[in-house]
Amino acid sequence: MKAIPTKILLVEDDPNLGQLLKEYLEIKGFLVNLATDGEQAFGIFRQQGFDLCIFDVMLPKKDGFSLAKEVRISNKQIPIIFLTAKCLKEDTLEGLRIGADDYMTKPFSMEELLLRMKAILRRSSHTLEASREVSHFAIGTYQFDYEQQCLRKDTVSIKLTSKESELLKLLCININHTLERTLALKMIWQDDTYFNARSMDVYITKLRKYLKDDPSIEIVNVHGTGYKLMVLNSLLNV
Repeated sequence: MKAIPTKILLVEDDPNLGQLLKEYLEIKGFLVNLATDGEQAFGIFRQQGFDLCIFDVMLPKKDGFSLAKEVRISNKQIPIIFLTAKCLKEDTLEGLRIGADDYMTKPFSMEELLLRMKAILRRSSHTLEASREVSHFAIGTYQFDYEQQCLRKDTVSIKLTSKESELLKLLCININHTLERTLALKMIWQDDTYFNARSMDVYITKLRKYLKDDPSIEIVNVHGTGYKLMVLNSLLNV
């Protein structure tokens, strides 16, 4: 059986360099999606599955660091390589804080980039299968099945809507940490308008009602920032 090619999300606003890298990697057997700005890239990322991301740091509309933070919300395991024209210690540290797997300063050798990509993919190969998005969560005395859009407690089952499931999953992934309002709106509603923000408030109220029978669980407002799912006994993926 023919092996499935590795899928790369390449984000580079320089059209010449971007096309050159895309063609080079395709010759080497990769499937490459090329985006030229951060917003376009995140839209592509939401629609498709990728094995590795290569992000330029300086991008229009959304810089590479901001893009990586959003990608990390929905997939904590996918490898990310940053490309930058600057050689600043602060940039390198910021990339590492976000969770970059590698960092290359322009100009760079495409052969070196390829070697680094292969090394990262080898290291992460044993986790790529595990990086399929977790769909089952234990929240206190509740069981949440994201795929089935179902919240269970003892013998009682609550069927969730798609948006309720998406929002609860983001809260679960960020257990005991703040889920930023803007990020949640962009990931679920694709836009952080006032109307969508009010809509999300309604869904938060509904989730609180569904979870009210366990006093160890609380969804709190973080003023000016977002929401936090607090569970006295830490949430475990199952």
